[in-house]
Amino acid sequence: QAASCRAPALRSLSASPAQEPSEHGRLIYKGNLAKAVLGVKFFSYSTSIFNLFMMPYIMLKTGIGFESVLMQAAFCGLIGFFTFVTPVTLHVLTKGYVVRLYYRDATDTYTAVTYNAILAEKTTVFHQEDVKLPDISRMFTTFYAKTKSMLVNPVLFTNPRDYEHLMGFDKPFYFDLEEEKEATESK
Repeated sequence: QAASCRAPALRSLSASPAQEPSEHGRLIYKGNLAKAVLGVKFFSYSTSIFNLFMMPYIMLKTGIGFESVLMQAAFCGLIGFFTFVTPVTLHVLTKGYVVRLYYRDATDTYTAVTYNAILAEKTTVFHQEDVKLPDISRMFTTFYAKTKSMLVNPVLFTNPRDYEHLMGFDKPFYFDLEEEKEATESK
């Protein structure tokens, strides 16, 4: 007879995460595309560097380096476009993607971790009062922290109340008809 080694499953119903708080505070958000963003940017940078080193070799072996200046300019322009524009475009699209977001209760500050142009982690510290929602929905912006656009997925917050507090949805909402009327009349 085989002995059964089943251990009882443990499940935590705690609203707070189990990990220790870091120097930035309590981890409230972890982006699920962080490794993919880092991998795509690294691949793009590595192929761009490879292109830079291979371009003189290709020009000499194919004879383009000895032909007309127009042919050289067209070749260098085409290769240069993909060498430089692709990494720059990727950086512009993903620079606001939040890899991790921390919250410090004592000071009501958030620390957002993003990737900079050289693939190093960059931290941005801001208060909840610094959070501004875009007037219209932006493709790669969930909110602005001071002037920097940030992209988060609301579903990935460990506690929905953390997202509500970040976005200011937990504040009371006042709608003053007189104020709205004056604003439309001044336009």
